Amino acid sequence: MPLMPKRTKFRKFQRGNRGGNAQRGTDVSFGDYGLQSLGRAWMSNRQIEACRISINRYLKRKGKVWIRIFPHRSVTSRPPETRMGKGKGAVDRWVAVIKPGTVIFEVAGVPEAAAKEALRLASNKLGFRTRFIERNKLS
Repeated sequence: MPLMPKRTKFRKFQRGNRGGNAQRGTDVSFGDYGLQSLGRAWMSNRQIEACRISINRYLKRKGKVWIRIFPHRSVTSRPPETRMGKGKGAVDRWVAVIKPGTVIFEVAGVPEAAAKEALRLASNKLGFRTRFIERNKLS
């Protein structure tokens, strides 16, 4: 079952503005290590699922993984070689809007080296730059 909202107020969105940096969701809140975005993109539900699978396969289901984003936004598309007019296309896929600074995944309960490698494998599935970050220890 793909990641998508159960229901939305409106089926179709306008493209909107992806400018600026993330205002919230920029810190490691749940786990010990995280994967933070350095670029901006629309991350599809299929990319999120591919990253989740690669992390879980590498960690062999040890530790815990948090997905900090959700694909709330619908993207429409028209069939190929269709003439202009006749309205907006049908919903094609669901995406999460990623801005620089957004924490995408978090991992806990595994050594740092394992978390770093698992998140590196996940970042290879993405079309934008990311970095590995740690939770700020207050001590």
